[in-house]
Amino acid sequence: MDMPSEMQHQVMGYDRAATMFSPDGHLLQAEYAEKTVRLGSASIGLLCKDGVVIIADKRVRDKLISPESAHKIFEIDSHILATAAGILADARVLIDQAQVLAQQNRVTYGSPAEPITIIRMIADRKQFFTQYGGARPYGVSLMLCGVNKGKSYLYASDVIGSFFSYRANAIGENDEKIKEVLRKDYKEGMSIEEGIKFGLKVFKDLLGKNFEVSRFEVGYVKSSDEKLARLQGEELKRFVK
Repeated sequence: MDMPSEMQHQVMGYDRAATMFSPDGHLLQAEYAEKTVRLGSASIGLLCKDGVVIIADKRVRDKLISPESAHKIFEIDSHILATAAGILADARVLIDQAQVLAQQNRVTYGSPAEPITIIRMIADRKQFFTQYGGARPYGVSLMLCGVNKGKSYLYASDVIGSFFSYRANAIGENDEKIKEVLRKDYKEGMSIEEGIKFGLKVFKDLLGKNFEVSRFEVGYVKSSDEKLARLQGEELKRFVK
């Protein structure tokens, strides 16, 4: 009886190190990390005509946890925000490094960092941990967005350090289902307010009876002021029909 390909790879030890390719060209530890990302709660990022917005599912079910301590949207700088799916402890380390880089840019050049500078550093850091032994890959996907000189940007980076620019994107649980909706219904001309309504509707249709507005957090940056603003809990009820 033939053994399945993935089981053969495990028996032969190809999944023991992130730096070891399997015979058919896979980095199995990196693929396992991708599966971890898809277990994380979902987030949607949208470019809008007046800025950029992220709608994130915090998925905090334990009533003993203080809601203020559970965040899925992180401030990199006043004009850049990010969200993550996967192991949030891994994300926290990358976010800390991104915040330092953003502040170094302000001190050195006297101007805010460009979003692509931040996402490239994060992607480089992730790639480093697929090329050298002694550490596992970061088990997290990061979506970063911001406004620079009046123009909006949205990027996403996977576990191996690839990154792309998007008009709309989703990471985390059911990301492919959400992307299908985005491909069909996303419109570039929508405002931030319309984007929030659209993103929450996508989650409402996906979650059904499990949808609760209290489990979501929204962050956005307007092109006009380039300042991060947050909405959560009761503040989001007006966006849900």
